[in-house]
Amino acid sequence: MKLLLLTGRLAEADVRSAVNSARVPADVLVLDLDIAAFITPEHVRNAAPIGYDLIMLPGLITSDFSEVEQELGTKIRLGPKHAADITYILDHMDEIELSSRTPACALIAERLAKNAEETLSRIERNARPPVVVRGIGIGGGSRMKVLAEIVDATRLEDGSLEDKIRYYESQGADMIDLGLPLDALPDDVKRVVRIARRVSEMPVSIDTLRPDLILAGVDAGADLVLSIDGSNMHAVADALLDGDVPAVVIPGPGSLESNISAAIELGLTVIADPVLSPPLGGLAASIARYIDFRRAHPDTPLFLGVGNVTELIDADSHGANAILAAIGEELGASILFTPEYSRKAQGSVRELRRAAEMMALARERRSPPKDLGRDLLILKEKRPRPGLVPPDHLEVRMARQSSTFVVDPAGSFRIGLCGDEIVAVHDRMVIKGRTAREILDTAIDLNLVSRLDHAAYLGRELEKAEIALRLGKSYTQDEELF
Repeated sequence: MKLLLLTGRLAEADVRSAVNSARVPADVLVLDLDIAAFITPEHVRNAAPIGYDLIMLPGLITSDFSEVEQELGTKIRLGPKHAADITYILDHMDEIELSSRTPACALIAERLAKNAEETLSRIERNARPPVVVRGIGIGGGSRMKVLAEIVDATRLEDGSLEDKIRYYESQGADMIDLGLPLDALPDDVKRVVRIARRVSEMPVSIDTLRPDLILAGVDAGADLVLSIDGSNMHAVADALLDGDVPAVVIPGPGSLESNISAAIELGLTVIADPVLSPPLGGLAASIARYIDFRRAHPDTPLFLGVGNVTELIDADSHGANAILAAIGEELGASILFTPEYSRKAQGSVRELRRAAEMMALARERRSPPKDLGRDLLILKEKRPRPGLVPPDHLEVRMARQSSTFVVDPAGSFRIGLCGDEIVAVHDRMVIKGRTAREILDTAIDLNLVSRLDHAAYLGRELEKAEIALRLGKSYTQDEELF
């Protein structure tokens, strides 16, 4: 295929560099304009490129090129929005059908996402899990499952507990764990288990060492029990066997090996937890324990308490969760366990679900977890995009901040976050929304803004509020976000 890329003067260097880096050869034609996104059918008609099988335009163009396409007898299709993605698109030309309406980068993203979804479904179909909890496969080549803990579940009112369960389910949790405080009562445990059973079809586990609470939870319909050791095993074994309820076995009293041997002798279905230690509290040594256990027990499902790390380090959780999921995949872990107890760990369930999918896809492809159709890139990007190089003939002015402040006669705004919305409180009304644009547009339509400087200020603050909302950060008007 003979391929031509059209661009403008400002993007020429970036486009040529991307084309030269691709395996698929292509020509580049620079049209008589600066900004490539402003290419029109007339520009193409005047250039009259002939002898090509396909002409690729910048992905940001929205004009209709169907007439000039017929005149030239050549397909005209949209490439990616950014020059940095041209190399990847050219190298995957045989895998997609380019569109005259949808940018090529969007088509690639859709294809990768669809392929990822199909691969993940195939992985689950082909897995042979030794433990199945309410239809969810644990181990045996299946994807690592995310178990989301609700801390001190019995202290929550019914409505709050229901909301938390629904939230975790919406975030991609595979299972729900009800963490039980030391002062919980058996009737409290039965209440929360029954609520969880009513609200969701997800498997429900209970997390306690007290035999009376374990028995109450199993009686109410719990699907999994955390945590079984030498202190409670014999007291609850019959109930676990009668209910066919698997148990996560931990060390102490007694070693993990001795506790697992005892549990197996009793006929229990076992998931092993060698216990992941916190950062600078034995983290590396605990990973070594997992490695040793996996070598000795290649088929036993493994429980990895990711929250022991993410809750005890002041770092953004998405990168930590990705690395811990990668470690879990190498260890052969079956369950990734986390609460979202602290503010800094908010979003961990969603992040671990995405990370678990990434690791399953990478394992299937036998590659590092990149270019999978799934990622955890939130604050950074894979490929840099070119900056804006201004034309030389224009006058350059250095920016400066105005020292004057004039109150808008139309009134002032107080901006903040309330739940999952941005709230802008004006003298006459309150505007709520999810994006800066819709709130500012509404304020302008309602004539609540009369000065350009006020509109610019609102745009800055509302955009900060939207970023904070998307990242789960707090927002305070007139303060730096980062």
